[in-house]
Amino acid sequence: MQILLVHFVKYTCITTLDSFWPAVNGILKQYNVEGLLEVDAFESTIEQQAQSYRDKPARTEVQQVLEVHVQDNETANETARKRLGWRVYATNNTPVEKFSLDDAVLAYRFDSIIERGFGRFKGKPLSLTPMYLLRYDHATGLIRLLTIGLRILTLLEFVVRSKLDEARADIAGLYAGNPKRTTSRPTTEALLGAFNYIDLIGIEGVDGISYHLTPLTTLQQYILELLGFSSAIYTQLISFFPNS
Repeated sequence: MQILLVHFVKYTCITTLDSFWPAVNGILKQYNVEGLLEVDAFESTIEQQAQSYRDKPARTEVQQVLEVHVQDNETANETARKRLGWRVYATNNTPVEKFSLDDAVLAYRFDSIIERGFGRFKGKPLSLTPMYLLRYDHATGLIRLLTIGLRILTLLEFVVRSKLDEARADIAGLYAGNPKRTTSRPTTEALLGAFNYIDLIGIEGVDGISYHLTPLTTLQQYILELLGFSSAIYTQLISFFPNS
């Protein structure tokens, strides 16, 4: 327990209980600690001896003060600590017998978040900026085209994460500067970033131009495998270029 002799000062000293309790209740509400502290207070007086000074004789001065007792409410604090970090989850179509609390929490945490799509529209790789278009049909067409791109990004991410989840596996090499870092929930942007270092080289010779593609790395082949693609969709690109 703490016993305090205090003066509450805000422009003027608070020396009465009538002005003390509204101020204390306001502070408890402001910091969201109502019920966590037990506050008690009563009025008292302090007598001080004042020496004579000039035309004022020696005297006893009486000062009105408040004595305040503050104590933690241990029961309320323990209850509040247990609730820290908790959220309320509700469903109207799945009974507890079929969907436990743990399952519901995991489903919510790993559910798709629609706001991520809006972020992709405004940033890379879609960068939606229709305000630079003068015609409404052009702006509409751009939004529809990028919406298809957004669906592709979302689909690729869903497929890869599902495959990794089924295999209980992780993927490494997607983070620049930290090649050993692994994740089971890669973003499509990170997966596409793994294909940044690909070159198509054309060499002109006597018999025409021969083309060469940078060989796929192990990581790139793994990503194509997770997506259900054969590496042939990459290597056969050379066949679309004429030799002369």
